[in-house]
Amino acid sequence: MHPKALLDACAELVRNVLRFEHPADAVVSRHFREHRSLGPRERATLAETAYAVLRRKLLFEHLAASGSGPRERRLAILGFAGGRDFLMSALNEQEKGWLDACAKVQDKDLLDRHRHNLPEWLATALRQQLGEDFWPLAHSLNEPAPLDLRVNALTDKREDVRKELKLAGIQAELSPYSPWGLRIEGKPPLTKLDAFARGAIEVQDEGSQLLALLTDARRGQMVVDFCAGAGGKTLALGAAMRSTGRLYAFDVSAHRLDALKPRLARSKLSNVHPAAIAHERDERVKRLAGKLDRVLVDAPCSGLGTLRRNPDLKWRQSPESVQELVAKQTAILASAARLVKPGGRLVYATCSLLPEENENIAQAFSEAHPTMHPMNVGELLGQLKVPRADRLCTADGRFLRLWPHRHATDGFFAAVWES
Repeated sequence: MHPKALLDACAELVRNVLRFEHPADAVVSRHFREHRSLGPRERATLAETAYAVLRRKLLFEHLAASGSGPRERRLAILGFAGGRDFLMSALNEQEKGWLDACAKVQDKDLLDRHRHNLPEWLATALRQQLGEDFWPLAHSLNEPAPLDLRVNALTDKREDVRKELKLAGIQAELSPYSPWGLRIEGKPPLTKLDAFARGAIEVQDEGSQLLALLTDARRGQMVVDFCAGAGGKTLALGAAMRSTGRLYAFDVSAHRLDALKPRLARSKLSNVHPAAIAHERDERVKRLAGKLDRVLVDAPCSGLGTLRRNPDLKWRQSPESVQELVAKQTAILASAARLVKPGGRLVYATCSLLPEENENIAQAFSEAHPTMHPMNVGELLGQLKVPRADRLCTADGRFLRLWPHRHATDGFFAAVWES
């Protein structure tokens, strides 16, 4: 595609994602369906440009004010993910001069909001938690996330898959904490690999893998992934169970569960039973009361721990939407707790950075359910032989607390109880 045409296409996609009518990934996917002639490199440039604008929206809008032409074009120029020479060939002389002036702006000359690129309510909340550690987090959230894979422990060994990827020209490093994880550079076409086709690998953030590990599902047990979604953690749990026992994948969205079906077929698992439920008090849930060995509640949340992957969330969430989620999280956790049998384990998790969705929910649940005994997550991870487990937890070891800038994972929280 000609440079000018590609820049115009980037501007069009930027305009669409900034409407915030739908999640950015859905907008990008729809754009590609409507423009099937786009090649892989063009798609990558379009998507990364749109995401760069979402990550640094406040800074780019500040810089764009001094330029000329349509706003979306100026933002697309600032976030353009293709080569510099390629971009310059698409610009007129006035735009080139403006872009050079933008490149000379230094961080020290910017307001805080143009450096952290967060809505003020979220920046304030994170500063209160982290103090001086706020800026390392803010900078990490403005960068793309690495690509993590989980090796299917039912069918393959991690080191064997690593060697297989190397033969395919893909460099993979062992993840530092998860025993199933590999971290790779770039975004190679994984779906074309035999390892993907036969179910040896799945894309899954290392933090998400650790939630499945912490659940500690074992052979022959009855387990439920209460908010299974597309089933990433379900598949990890099933592999840990060696495809034995019975593993329920519940979700209120049949559409999300449909995305599990092809992944489940590749995984070779035979113990997974997906089921769409109407709500957390569904009859299917009630019938399992007091029967489950393990219950994982990866609750619906703000998703603010995934801003490297989903930067639009910081502009689509608000304090009001978080409070709505808190009420939902409280109700779901209470309902899920009824499923745990004596001696069983309950895990509550989110991919949020906010205490309202994390520690506050866990502490309120403990106070309301005195028969559920809080477990020390640091000790549990140590028993599971996770390296440097204490670094993954709060200071008292009670909760899992993963941060992008500290652990190179998405932001995750988890609390664990024993019935």
